Amino acid sequence: MAVLLNTSELNLARDPVTKVSDWQSYRYDSGIQSGAATTAHSLRGTAEESDPEYSKKYTTTTTTTTYTQGSIPDMESQFAMTRGQRVQAAMFPDTMMEGTQILSTQVDLGQQTNIQKLSEPSQMLKTAIVHLINYQDDAELAIRAVPELTKLLNDEDPVVVNKAAMIVNQLARKEASRRALMQSPQMVAAVVRTMQNTSDMETARCTTSILHNLSHHREGLLSIFKSGGIPALVRMLSSPMESVLFYAITTLHNLLLHQEGAKMAVRLADGLQKMVPLLQKSNPKFLAITTDCLQLLSYGNQESKLIILANGGPEGLVYIMQHHTYEKLLWTTSRVLKVLSVCPSNKPAIVEAGGMQALGKHLTGSSPRLVQNCLWTLRNLSDAATKQDGLDGLLQILVTQLSSTDLNVLTCSTGILSNLTCNNGRNKALVTQDNGVESLIQAILRAEQKEDITEPAVCALRHLTSRHPDAELAQNAVRQHYGIPTIVKLLNQPHYWPVIKATVGLIRNLALCPVNQGPIRDAGAITNLVRLLVKSHQDAQRHTTASSQTYQDGVRMEEIVEGCTGALHILARDPINRCEIIGLQTIPLLVQLLYSPIENVKRVAAGVLCELALDKQAAEMIDAEGASAPLMELLHSSNEGIATYAAAVLFRISEDKNADYKKRVSVELTHSLFKHDPGAWEATHSMQLEGQPPVYSDEMEPGYPQYGGYPADMPMDHMMEPDLHDMVDGGYPIDVEYDPMLRQPYHDQYNHA
Repeated sequence: MAVLLNTSELNLARDPVTKVSDWQSYRYDSGIQSGAATTAHSLRGTAEESDPEYSKKYTTTTTTTTYTQGSIPDMESQFAMTRGQRVQAAMFPDTMMEGTQILSTQVDLGQQTNIQKLSEPSQMLKTAIVHLINYQDDAELAIRAVPELTKLLNDEDPVVVNKAAMIVNQLARKEASRRALMQSPQMVAAVVRTMQNTSDMETARCTTSILHNLSHHREGLLSIFKSGGIPALVRMLSSPMESVLFYAITTLHNLLLHQEGAKMAVRLADGLQKMVPLLQKSNPKFLAITTDCLQLLSYGNQESKLIILANGGPEGLVYIMQHHTYEKLLWTTSRVLKVLSVCPSNKPAIVEAGGMQALGKHLTGSSPRLVQNCLWTLRNLSDAATKQDGLDGLLQILVTQLSSTDLNVLTCSTGILSNLTCNNGRNKALVTQDNGVESLIQAILRAEQKEDITEPAVCALRHLTSRHPDAELAQNAVRQHYGIPTIVKLLNQPHYWPVIKATVGLIRNLALCPVNQGPIRDAGAITNLVRLLVKSHQDAQRHTTASSQTYQDGVRMEEIVEGCTGALHILARDPINRCEIIGLQTIPLLVQLLYSPIENVKRVAAGVLCELALDKQAAEMIDAEGASAPLMELLHSSNEGIATYAAAVLFRISEDKNADYKKRVSVELTHSLFKHDPGAWEATHSMQLEGQPPVYSDEMEPGYPQYGGYPADMPMDHMMEPDLHDMVDGGYPIDVEYDPMLRQPYHDQYNHA
């Protein structure tokens, strides 16, 4: 039993140093002194069964003799005489005299007697009672000691303060006494004040250790928070002592996790400015806690993300991903990077620091949660890395990832490939040569109409089939791997307009390869394109009358009109396709599109009419729809492509007209389109009707094979490549449980983060 303190032993008038020495002279059995080597308990606050202060081992040597049945004729009387001893030996072995011999009633050595079965639960009950007694002793001792120790912590003598802090630290290591400390606001405030004001490293270590132990309980967290412990702990992050740093960061981590209001308090105390430089430390476990603190503080808070950026956070985090192997550290670091990757300011800094390569090296690891976080982060960063070099290995891994059955992996891999192949000819060629076309087609087939996979996969194919040396190889690969029917099928109901937009652009690119024209027609693409053109035009017209543009799933209907018309323009180069387009009664609508207020729509409409006018019957139908008037107006357009198409259509319409009509058209052309180049009219006159209208140098990149009329890489108002797939945080879900939010930026969704 513990020795209880009396009033004389805590005489307030005695010298403080003497008091401290007196405290240390007592040898209490409650564990104050013997607890020096113990550690803080878990958040549950349960006592360890191995605690020497809460359990005692009783050793009693008992000799038992076992008799087999029949060896002695009559043992009944002897068994009756020793029954009490057997019960005593089983339940209270410590009361038996050493060397006592007890007869055993055990007949079968493999089966315990009833009394033997009682032995273990009896000992457990006794141990539990001892625990309760010692627990109560510790609690009572701490309650008596707290007021005096609080005064000692406030003493002016640093030696007294140091000794008092050491005693309180010992008390904080035991659950019962720790609860007494937590329930004293004066004690917690004294510890915080001592930690903040001391210049002694040992005192700082003891006080931070005390708060660390208290932070394992919600009541302790609240006491620290109310006592102003957060600013003091933030100051401790500048300590040169490793143990102080560890206690401070772990205590702050517990506060951030479980104490309401702690995040704002840490931010106001400039905690981020103190934490980011700690990324230079080498201890992986310390770094894991530090990075998790950064993630908790920056999640959903733009100002925190900018502070991390200003203090060199992206470089430190990328360095960790490059040079460390501790899985938990890599995981927590990837979570911070995932949160920062949705910040427009942090994004280029992470990419510039080598973040794409650092994250890519972990995609083949054995930790699923790390792979998921790296994928989401890469997807978020990928739209800022379209010009980044050295991504060959990452692209190969991503193509391999397309064979995964995990939908999250497919979502990220297709999104990253879509962005990295956007306006980057080298990346396009690498993915094409790595069988990326086939892998993307297979991903679309496995996606089962999941738009967050289908859309980026189709966009990636659209990029691969345009504007790079291997574009024709990719166009042929789509056909060879039976991708055309799969792609055309995406035009069917129900409409998800981002997928429709991407698919229309891809069909247009595929049609640039003459061999693909027939398979595209056989798959029913022309009928679907005309149907979509009519529907989108009607929707656009309906909202135009209401003086507002119509968006569906984030896509303007005018973009669908433009895309479908552009695809029909390329398809109309084939005579059979041309006849099918004419047969679908498209000419009246195409003529109507010449009046569109959108320049690109007028351009593609004039381009289709230019191709259709190669058929004399179609030229007559165009003239009959009154196309001459708007075409005459378009001759004066500042867009040379529009003016050229209009001139070509008028020329073909006037071919069978009388001389007066031809002369009027000739004069109009001379005074508008060719007024700066009188010889151009003669050149146009000599142009073969089966030929293609001139292509202007500003319509395509130098060196790319030129297609007349509607160039392969003409920027159809962001129809072809500029729409990058935006951010995911999540997170991932992360991280961020994954909520794709369908093309919307992923604002700190942990989905797996």
